[in-house]
Amino acid sequence: MNNKMIQRHIKPAIFIHWFNAACWLLLLVTGLGLIKNPALTPVGMWWPNTLQNLVGGGELLFIHVTIGIIWIVGYLVFILMNPKEHLFKYTREILTVSPVRDLLWLFKKMVILTLGEQMLKRFGMDSQLPEQGFYNFGQKFFAVPATFGGVVIAVTGIIMTLSKFMYVNTALVQWSILIHFVVVGLVFAGLLIHIYMAALLKEERPAFFSMFTGMIPESFVKHHNKLWYEEQMELKR
Repeated sequence: MNNKMIQRHIKPAIFIHWFNAACWLLLLVTGLGLIKNPALTPVGMWWPNTLQNLVGGGELLFIHVTIGIIWIVGYLVFILMNPKEHLFKYTREILTVSPVRDLLWLFKKMVILTLGEQMLKRFGMDSQLPEQGFYNFGQKFFAVPATFGGVVIAVTGIIMTLSKFMYVNTALVQWSILIHFVVVGLVFAGLLIHIYMAALLKEERPAFFSMFTGMIPESFVKHHNKLWYEEQMELKR
């Protein structure tokens, strides 16, 4: 068995991944605590009541906004450290899609996960997944709405925060509240699938552990990220 390890993630990328995860967790916890309408809260009023009794409504909002500012500033610093790598290359990578290859990958992957490999044979297909790059299509499928959704969440959050200190068009604030709430819900739903695929699915464990160490088995990327692997080997020649 090939146990050789190769580098997949650099330290700044690992840091921003877990920084984002921590901020998302804290923003979600505090954000849910700010919902005062029983018809809108997805967790019931016990959570907003508990948090607001613990720290107070104004203080909870301050904490939520502070975490949001740290999240935004952290990402801006990360991007400015290396815009070519952290913004342009990343954006190009997640937006680069081969319709036939990637949609076939998605179809096969979903069938394998839900119905099993035998079902693919009934469709006259084998279980071999089409070759993928640094990100597989499933990761891109989550990364695109998560990335652009994050921008929307940040912008609407800024608008809502500014409205507390200065005049902002009422309609703009109301739309920002609605969009903020809806986009957070959609991205969080995708995040749950991402966590399942990355952390709980046994065959994806090497990719999960690489987000801690930066290293991944060569045999794994040869199978799961062959296009990226071949690109890296070509660069070394």
